[in-house]
Amino acid sequence: MKRRTIDTKKMILNAILLGIGFILHQVLPALAAGITPDMTLVMLFCIMVINRENYKTCLVSGIITAIFSALATKFPMGQIPNFVDKVVTMHVMYLFMKSLYMLPVMNRIGKKADQIAVVSMTAIGTLVSGVVFLTVAYLMAGLPGGFGVLFVSVVLPTLVFNMVACLVLYNVLSLSLKRSSYQLN
Repeated sequence: MKRRTIDTKKMILNAILLGIGFILHQVLPALAAGITPDMTLVMLFCIMVINRENYKTCLVSGIITAIFSALATKFPMGQIPNFVDKVVTMHVMYLFMKSLYMLPVMNRIGKKADQIAVVSMTAIGTLVSGVVFLTVAYLMAGLPGGFGVLFVSVVLPTLVFNMVACLVLYNVLSLSLKRSSYQLN
């Protein structure tokens, strides 16, 4: 198959996943203080694992995710914190992902390596995203509750929700791509 065809297929898949993440983020209700579980993050991490060899694709996906999160935020004045947190999270998690795939154990695991990578990226990435979001929101306009209270009441439940959602969505994605004879990597 030509390289151009493979790139086009990946671009279409990325666009669909970004759209699904945006729609899911838009329809999920807020947990506390206007903060919602972030499905755009889950989709971003799936896209990053699929495109792990291509930094530019991960960067563009991170920026689009940031824009979508800013558009869908339910947090008062949350556009800028959402944008900043997604861009920072994408960079931190890209470095984490690259170092994770360099571990010898990831080669021995085989097919489960991507699943382990996306779940661990979701766990750590949700923490990074939550801390950056709360920090930027605090510096810009203050928080409706204390940092620690919001971290425990919003970021940690979001972490659990995102990990479960990630596991389900990545397995569904892998299975559907396998049945359509599309190779992830």
